[in-house]
Amino acid sequence: RVIMTQVIIISIKYAVILLMTYYTYASFRGIKNIKTEKDAIREKKYCFKQSFVFFLIHGLMYTSIYLHTYQDKIIIFYGVQLLYFILLIQISKLYCENHNRQLLNVMSMMLMIGFVMLTRLSIDKAIRQFVFCVFSTILASGIAFVMRKAKKYRDFYYLYAIIGIGALCAVYAIGKVTYGAKLSINLGFISIQPSEFVKISYVMFICGLLYKAQNWKNIILSAIFAGIHIMVLVLSSDLGTALIFSIVYIFLIYMATGKSYFLLGGLSIGCIAAYMGYKLFYHVQVRVAAWLDPWPIIDNKGYQITQSLFAIGTGGLFGMGLFEGMPNAIPVVDQDFIFSAISEELGAIFGVCIILLSFNVFLIFIKTAIACKDDYYRLLCAGLAVTYGFQLFLTVGGAIKLIPSTGVTYPLISYGGSSLMSTIFMFFIVQGVRINENKQ
Repeated sequence: RVIMTQVIIISIKYAVILLMTYYTYASFRGIKNIKTEKDAIREKKYCFKQSFVFFLIHGLMYTSIYLHTYQDKIIIFYGVQLLYFILLIQISKLYCENHNRQLLNVMSMMLMIGFVMLTRLSIDKAIRQFVFCVFSTILASGIAFVMRKAKKYRDFYYLYAIIGIGALCAVYAIGKVTYGAKLSINLGFISIQPSEFVKISYVMFICGLLYKAQNWKNIILSAIFAGIHIMVLVLSSDLGTALIFSIVYIFLIYMATGKSYFLLGGLSIGCIAAYMGYKLFYHVQVRVAAWLDPWPIIDNKGYQITQSLFAIGTGGLFGMGLFEGMPNAIPVVDQDFIFSAISEELGAIFGVCIILLSFNVFLIFIKTAIACKDDYYRLLCAGLAVTYGFQLFLTVGGAIKLIPSTGVTYPLISYGGSSLMSTIFMFFIVQGVRINENKQ
């Protein structure tokens, strides 16, 4: 029996890699522009294949987890997830036929991978993450309706700025310090990270102001309010989020005005600010030192990144298999370094597929922005695309030592209710733009 179980587990590992490779291929095949009825039929075909492969991967991975643990709650947890994903697809069809099925499919895949890895790391955290996911989906399901019925929401951009700055100031005043930065507010029964939601209000503020007019007055006003957002984050030592906010602002100004000097000037100022941050903050100096050469300081400052590199290297192309690695040796593995855990146990091929799927999401966001006739929607989708894409770059780049670690999470996969909820909101906002644009 033991030998047979091992054979099944190994077979599942390679089957999942093969299926994930095909799923990634189908994702890019289905992203082409729909110009004719034939294109629409082709996209529908690939989306159906994706869904079939998705449910197959989901079942196989939880079969592997069960064979390693033999815990009945694994079966129950899998069944509840299965019901959630089926309802998500079916309700989306009923909700509006104009929704982007490709985006829904990839979102589901990323969520599922997160549930699988968290189940492997900590079943209790996986269950909490799933509860947050269901709650977030219920809240987000009304976004397209609100966008269609309450179009004046785009005019409240100063309110978004005030709420965002107020939330960040609250974190600075009473926030809990985590790894040298004030990130969250503890409400007793739950801990929230306001900066995750301010990412959205921040983009909506900039888009609303620049949508009205791209004159110098609005550019200066947007720079002042954006600077206040970023300064409060810097004072809270949340430099990873401050960096995301800075990049998003620079690119939104460039997209709105088309002036390259805003892009070049903003990036130059950003480089100067990054150097100043290095000089002013000790934990930034620690991360830079670990990035430059972690091996002499492997027992303390370089421990996290070296363990990440060991995990990725140990996994090789095909991974060690679920429960066969040691991902818990990496500090904060379920948040900042979830990609390292995936690479160790599921392999580099699987890891590359995840990166490509995430890039696929970025392309869908950008494609939606380009197709928008409404300038506000165009800027909104582009801003969310840059927010998502740059956070992805920081997370993966930090895990593989391409850049210093910044402490940001992998969207939809890492553990964290605030990050999960805000990312689901982003996805549904883009869906809402797609739906409303097609109804115009």
